[in-house]
Amino acid sequence: MSTTVSGQRDKHSLGYAIRSGLAGGLAGCVAKTAVAPLDRVKILFQASNPDFQKYAGSWTGAFRAGLAIYRDAGTRGLLQGHSATLLRIFPYAGIKFMAYDQWRAVLIPSKEHETNLRRFTAGALAGMTSVTFTYPLELIRVRMAFHSRVADQSARARPSFFRAMTDIYREGAVSQTSAASTAGSTHIFHRFPILKFYRGFTVTMVGMIPYAGTAFLTWDFLRAHFYPVRDDTSIRPGILANLAIGAISGAIAQTVSYPLEVTRRRMQVGGITRPDRWLGWGETIRAIYASAGIRGFYVGLSVGYLKIIPMNGISFAVWQGCKWLMDL
Repeated sequence: MSTTVSGQRDKHSLGYAIRSGLAGGLAGCVAKTAVAPLDRVKILFQASNPDFQKYAGSWTGAFRAGLAIYRDAGTRGLLQGHSATLLRIFPYAGIKFMAYDQWRAVLIPSKEHETNLRRFTAGALAGMTSVTFTYPLELIRVRMAFHSRVADQSARARPSFFRAMTDIYREGAVSQTSAASTAGSTHIFHRFPILKFYRGFTVTMVGMIPYAGTAFLTWDFLRAHFYPVRDDTSIRPGILANLAIGAISGAIAQTVSYPLEVTRRRMQVGGITRPDRWLGWGETIRAIYASAGIRGFYVGLSVGYLKIIPMNGISFAVWQGCKWLMDL
């Protein structure tokens, strides 16, 4: 009993939280680097970059789009926006996994409290906590990945991290529209420029609930089912088991939350297409449906599977490996 109480108390200590966050951050960076080219292609599909829509809608489209990027810009093109990804993913994954450990310890203090609803809630709260602190970095990353050389022959076709950040901050500054519908949003942007870095934030937060909640629920459920805790005789899952369970968790979570993810991407790049105003949920959803119907909410899903399955598997496996190395 004393070991259990001590272990539970340790989870709330600053030292445990820091090491847990470090393990999660490293796991996120390794996983994201492994799937960076697919991540670039997926963003281009989701945000309806006109140069790559001809590749969307098929399993081979992702590879053909990747080849087109490579022919045009080489390896740098495939990794465009990855520097912003790493700047974002380390704190994002670190906070997410650290928050999950903390929320789980609060919501599930003992085996008797372990329910699927509590597992889902702990995961959803962890994802929302992480997004709240790191969303501006996510927006900058998406903007960097969205640009393509074909669409823009200027130097802005491949913006740096700071250039993308500056462009977002200046959006709408030179707009001269007098329409009442845009004047209000432009006025808000002038008064609170920080809001420009939160385009799509609300839909991201809503989408994070089913995504992170389902991912951690599936992860916890499968581990508990195949590797139940039996005091000191428990068998811990190995690397391959963690990879498989993490991959399945990611695939299910991606399927559940994908329409919201597409909506989020469109809102995030709204500053490029409509820099003078804030594109809301309803307008974005109607635009997606008008252009492609229900299928429009699943554009890039095949790329999403190709990306999320290995990424989630690697992320969870590296997270567990780092926690083992750090004696967590």
